[in-house]
Amino acid sequence: MASFIIAIDGPAAAGKGTLSRLIAAHYGFHHLDTGLTYRAVAKALLDAGLPLDDEGVAEKTAIEIDLAGLNRSVLSQHRIGEAASKIAVMPSVRRSLVAAQRRFAAKEPGAVLDGRDIGTVVCPDAPVKLYVTASPEVRAKRRYEEIIAGGGSAVFDEVFADVRKRDARDMGRADSPLKPADDAHLLDTSEMSIDAAFLAARDFIDAALKKH
Repeated sequence: MASFIIAIDGPAAAGKGTLSRLIAAHYGFHHLDTGLTYRAVAKALLDAGLPLDDEGVAEKTAIEIDLAGLNRSVLSQHRIGEAASKIAVMPSVRRSLVAAQRRFAAKEPGAVLDGRDIGTVVCPDAPVKLYVTASPEVRAKRRYEEIIAGGGSAVFDEVFADVRKRDARDMGRADSPLKPADDAHLLDTSEMSIDAAFLAARDFIDAALKKH
């Protein structure tokens, strides 16, 4: 039986990462946060002192990246995120990482991939596609509280502006813009707990697994 793929997309701080990890753990599937793959390429470039505006160098690094050892705590650093946003717009880098993500998706018995273009570009034939979203205000509040809880300092208005800026960049780019797949199930978590979102997602997944 082929790998069962669950594609989860959505904007920053909508809850898709937490939901994806819960789903993967529940079904015993492999999990990949595809955003970390771009951050891993960015970190490799930064560590080697290589330029962030040379597409050929970035593509070579992307081809060689190992998806098995992605460390979320290390890759979550702000400077790595800023660098990742610069290389993520390079078509050849995206092509290389999409190929790697598709290889990951083929792992048995199944895989959960979350990102911005999983249901539309990476795995358009996935039997389950979820689009997890929430209002920009709610997402900014979550991000702000996350920073404060982690001992950092933040100004809500600046976090909110950053969320809006990121949305505009993700949804407005020419290559693989963020948007729901036509057959994606929409989960708006603005007023939904992560447990409620998980239960809703399970209903969709269980129904699809019966047909698989």
